[in-house]
Amino acid sequence: MSDIPSDLQYVASHEWIRDEGDGVVAIGVTDHAQDLLGDVVFVELPDVGTEFANGDDIGVVESVKAASDIYAPLSGEVIAVNEELQDTPELVNSDPYSDGWFIKIRLSAPEELGELLDADGYSAVCESES
Repeated sequence: MSDIPSDLQYVASHEWIRDEGDGVVAIGVTDHAQDLLGDVVFVELPDVGTEFANGDDIGVVESVKAASDIYAPLSGEVIAVNEELQDTPELVNSDPYSDGWFIKIRLSAPEELGELLDADGYSAVCESES
């Protein structure tokens, strides 16, 4: 079974969300997602200052198997991008919940946090896909 930290929140499209405080969250893809993708070779992320709505495409992860869209799990503005992924995209595979984060956003609709899955809910999503 994939690693599903209980201190994060999730969406069914396999992104995780970590509340950083002050209306800022970090976003990445889950261990389950990186496992399905295989070896990540490229990550395309939005520019700082980009605004998007919940569900918008915000980037692409390319692996040796396929290219997959990354979806915004919440509405907001990008305030930071993980620049390390340009040179070392494999961080998504080796450390998806820490060094492999994608972006940080300032929330424009904090109430959307209440719509996210907890670890148990996300685990049930993963089991239903097996």
